[in-house]
Order: sequence, then structure tokens, then C-alpha cells
Amino acid sequence: MIQEARAVLWDMDGTLLDSADYHWLAWREILAAEGFDLTRKRFAESFGRRNDATLRAYFGEAFPLSEVERIGAIKEARYRELVRTRGVALLPGVQRWLARLNAEGWRQALASSASLENVEVILEALSIEGRFHAVVTAEDVIHGKPDPEVFLIAAAKVSAPPARCVVIEDSAAGIEAARRAGMPTVGVLSSHALLEADLTVSTLDELEDDAFDRLLTS
Repeated sequence: MIQEARAVLWDMDGTLLDSADYHWLAWREILAAEGFDLTRKRFAESFGRRNDATLRAYFGEAFPLSEVERIGAIKEARYRELVRTRGVALLPGVQRWLARLNAEGWRQALASSASLENVEVILEALSIEGRFHAVVTAEDVIHGKPDPEVFLIAAAKVSAPPARCVVIEDSAAGIEAARRAGMPTVGVLSSHALLEADLTVSTLDELEDDAFDRLLTS
């Protein structure tokens, strides 16, 4: 019997790299210009969500789409500037697992709430553009996490059934999205102290060599 494809679906921020401080600096600066005093606690509560959900959490559900797009565009441009000028680095264990999973025949996809422009800047800065068989960004989905759409699209793009996909995430919204998609999860505690994932680690260096195989058989 032919074995169905298996895949690992990576979130970006907090799993591949930790650029939370750049998001924080960009949001704080841009929102201060709008007269909104963003606290670090409030930022942490919304981190990992799309800009429309984030801004409406701050300003209310009736916040106009035109303002969401205007403020979001300014913030993302500032974020990309910080990435380019200050640089980014892969989190511990990421390089090893990207190579190991590829060598073992796993398909890999990036499934991010970020815009395509942000993703391209990050992948270029990290020099890992060729590591993924597919990339899914904010432009590809209608509903942001915790809706499972981004992971289901990623699974379809790499031709792997949801039950054969392992999601690597660092946010509660992402873990919930994976759960709704029927996918086992690895939670990386880079931006949250607690995650209700199937397997939780501080860094991917802590994962045992058969961790992903076990998640598909448990």
C-alpha cells in the first residue's frame, strides 16, 4: 500500500525566528502616532493574529476597513525596515529540523498570518527561501487563526491529508487553528508561557529525533 504524504506546517514568527520585538516596536510607534497607547500586555494578547483582528481588538469591531488597511500598511513597512536594518536569526533547532525533515521525505510548508511581502523579506533575511514546498500567507486566506483555513490550504498545497500534518506553532490561536484542522501540534514557548499543544518545548533543540513520527502515530 502506498503511504500517504506527511508534512510539517510551520508558523513563522515565534517558530522559525523571534521577531516579536520588531512587531512590538512597530506597533507601539505607529499606534502612538494615532493617539493609542499600546501596552506590552495588550500587544502580547493579540500577537499572532491578522492586522484586521488586532486593530479591531484595539479600536472596536466597527473600526473602518480603510483605517485597518492604512495603519496596517504603515506598521508592516516599519516592521520590514527593522528586519532589514537590524537583522534576524533562526531560533535554536530550526536549521537542524528543516534539514532533517527534508532528508526524511517530509513535505514542508510555511503557514503564516503575515503578508506575502513580510514573508519574502524574512525568508530572504534567513536565507531559507528554498526550504519549503509551499507558502501560505495572509493574502491566501479569508479567515485568520484560530480559524483552521491557513493550515488546511497549506496541507492541500503539499498534497498531504490533515491527519498526516504536524503543525509547529507558538501562539494559542495557532494551536487552536491546528486542532480545528485535525492536526497534531508542537508548541514552542517563545512568546507564551503555556500552550495546550500535543508536545510543548522551549526550543526545537529539545525535540527527540522521532518526535514528529510519534505525533502521527499517537
